Amino acid sequence: MNKSKTGAAGLLLSVALVLGACSGGNGGNAGNGDVSPEGSGNGGAPAERKVEEITVAFPIVTTSQQDLQLVEDAINVISEEKIQTKVKLLPINAGEWAQRMNLIFSGGEKLDLTFVSGTMYSNMVAKGQLIPLDELLDSQGEGIRTAVEEQYLNGTRIGGKSYAVPTVRDLAGSYGLTMRKDLVDKHGIDIASINTLDDVANVLKTIKAGEPNVVPLIPGAPGQSFRDNYTFYDPLGDHMGVLPDYDNGLKIVNLYETTEYKSFLDTIRQWYLDGYILPDAATNKTTTFELLKSGKAFGYLAMQKPGFAEQETKSSGVEMVTKELLAPVSTTTNVTAAMWGIPVHSKQQDRAMDFLNLLYTDKDIVNLFDWGIEGTHYIKAEGGPDNVIAYPEGKDAASVGYNMLGWVFGNQFLSYVMKNGDPDIWNKTEAFNKSAKPSKALGFVFDASAVKTEVAAVSNVVTQYRLPLETGSVDPAKMLPEFVEKLKSAGLDKIIAEKQKQLDEWAKTSSAQ
Repeated sequence: MNKSKTGAAGLLLSVALVLGACSGGNGGNAGNGDVSPEGSGNGGAPAERKVEEITVAFPIVTTSQQDLQLVEDAINVISEEKIQTKVKLLPINAGEWAQRMNLIFSGGEKLDLTFVSGTMYSNMVAKGQLIPLDELLDSQGEGIRTAVEEQYLNGTRIGGKSYAVPTVRDLAGSYGLTMRKDLVDKHGIDIASINTLDDVANVLKTIKAGEPNVVPLIPGAPGQSFRDNYTFYDPLGDHMGVLPDYDNGLKIVNLYETTEYKSFLDTIRQWYLDGYILPDAATNKTTTFELLKSGKAFGYLAMQKPGFAEQETKSSGVEMVTKELLAPVSTTTNVTAAMWGIPVHSKQQDRAMDFLNLLYTDKDIVNLFDWGIEGTHYIKAEGGPDNVIAYPEGKDAASVGYNMLGWVFGNQFLSYVMKNGDPDIWNKTEAFNKSAKPSKALGFVFDASAVKTEVAAVSNVVTQYRLPLETGSVDPAKMLPEFVEKLKSAGLDKIIAEKQKQLDEWAKTSSAQ
């Protein structure tokens, strides 16, 4: 998702307590043929059966959905023919997602297929709200198993069972520097030579000297620190006990006591003192894109992925270029950022799986969800590859009448690419996923219920110290020891012990050892 730093993904992050994942928009190459009219999956649905309706819930971040019913009707033309199933779409504002889900499950409201994300996933499994999908995947999910690499399907297992299926998108993340291209060109900055934080410092020094009215480095978004976008460990969900270098023999440590963390704080502090960083970075409320549009900023650290520079250029209106600093890694957080599951109280679980399989195999349904109806919400771009589209004349994302977060829905490798995007984006994303180093703890999900009091207390301490320290606003020599002591008093060591216990148990039944 993953541009995790867009406003859309930021909203989902606040709802589901994830990352960013979030993936970058719609677009890509067709692949995997449509399922046959006789059904889906291994064996498929019966050729003739009574048409039943299922309810499908997902988050939205814009109210520009006046044509939703038209899209639902078009989806149903396909799903009724192929699996004898109608869908009733239930879009929910992202800011209300968690509360609305609680009401649906507590009240037993009709729901047959639902978007699942981040830490909400483990909570839903712990509450018994989702069914295990393994048997249904074997009998009706052949298309899903073909579309999603096995390591990523396994990355959703809790207690040895899969309760949700990740969407096909960028399932890994790397970190790097995103910069204004005009200033890179003006000052002759060699992007290929930027490989370390010391190299980044040299670039920031150049901008500081040559552009006195431009801030060299800003946060990736309001409320983010620089460490948020330069992560050198597996956070194991909540950063309360992490896995250094994504391995460490599966031995969890206190991030805030590591030499790597202290070294990073010292670096950021020096940048702050040298005037490279936005002075009010810890409290700034102005968005990254607003700062770029106003000409006041040069660059920021951010999670990278194929097509990221184009995505940021589109969002900011300023041409951007990127340089990867840390190689791609896949963690449970990356994989679980956007998934689909079947509620335990659904009375149409088989049909829900049939439709879920369509979301991973049927190009027409994927693009109806992502872009709407051809000729109404998009047109095929003239003179380009067959998978490239454009908005109808006089229309844009805000006015076209239908606008969804593509990475939410099924198999994005089947999705079209908007004009000015990279027609080959999904081939590149697939290669990116395959190149990613899997964390040794990929698939581990921490259940914090046994230490929920300590988690709440530690969260309060982190909220107090994280941004000032990780934006360089305070002296780490003074504040870091105080931070660590308060974390211990709040119960961080107890959380780490519980997490280590669960990780050790998980490792016994996984391929991590």
